Amino acid sequence: MTYKKMMKQNLVIFLFSTLALSACAKSTETSTKAAQPSAELQQKIQKLVEKTKKNMIFVEGGSFMMGDFGHVTRKDKLPITGLYAAMPLHKVTLDSFSLNAYKTTFDDFDIYTEATGQQKISTQKVSKFFRQENSPAGVSWQQAHDYCQWLGQQVGIPMTLPTEAQWEYAARNRGQYVIYPTDNGEYEPGRNVWSDEQRQKVKKTVGVDMPIPILGRFPPTPLGFYDMATDGNEWVSDWFDPQYYKHSPEKNPQGPATGTLKSVRSTYQEAGVIDLKIGGSVTTIYRSGENPEPKVDESDKDYLNPNDMTAVRCASNSSKPFISNKES
Repeated sequence: MTYKKMMKQNLVIFLFSTLALSACAKSTETSTKAAQPSAELQQKIQKLVEKTKKNMIFVEGGSFMMGDFGHVTRKDKLPITGLYAAMPLHKVTLDSFSLNAYKTTFDDFDIYTEATGQQKISTQKVSKFFRQENSPAGVSWQQAHDYCQWLGQQVGIPMTLPTEAQWEYAARNRGQYVIYPTDNGEYEPGRNVWSDEQRQKVKKTVGVDMPIPILGRFPPTPLGFYDMATDGNEWVSDWFDPQYYKHSPEKNPQGPATGTLKSVRSTYQEAGVIDLKIGGSVTTIYRSGENPEPKVDESDKDYLNPNDMTAVRCASNSSKPFISNKES
């Protein structure tokens, strides 16, 4: 090969390399720009971060007796609910943690879906009626889990779903023998939980014959938590096993290693207030399992979000409060 041919060949290789590098640089620059949220979205995220820090309630760790405590507190020694899955009463010891005062609203979750390039939830023809001001976002277990992790990244403190033990410990005011997670431990429709009449008024306002959850209408628990008795089942991190309490470890139990259902706490008020009280789902000890990724029939997919009844309240296992006494 002559010297001129070699030079020409090397020049071609150089030009191709330069073009390729230039294309890669432009591609990287474009993707970086696309990944950067707009100023408006950044402002929304910052407001959510500030709101989250303010609403994360620090719960000092300790030991308590988890499960149905009726035979300890009732004169007749009968269980509170008779729910097999809430027995036996067993000792649990927890490290300190933080839990949000509120369930996540649609406005909160919309910021997450916008920031991560996902579609808004509950836009279907029927489910869209759930998208009211201060209504809890209806999410699957995975959506709840991913949201809490993302929120923790924005705040700068790892966040996750609470365990069943953490949820019950917080609902019972650090493990006291409290039956209802309300301001006074009692179930008083119209004053500290929804009455049927109040629900009916919301239905008329929204224009749909469904119980629409609205958060923050009633006083919080002594620790400061809202709506732990009603307004949506809350996902926790544990797999559900009705027999888990028989062999649950004492220290920071995490639930079974595997399963098909995920545990939920609190309740969705689809029945009358008296029926809910009789059924026991509004108590601090009631537990059940739900499909973590429910599906709807093909004919209903344009009408329903299959997660309308399940909400999320994020937690953190950080041993320190989100806001120190100096900041508050």
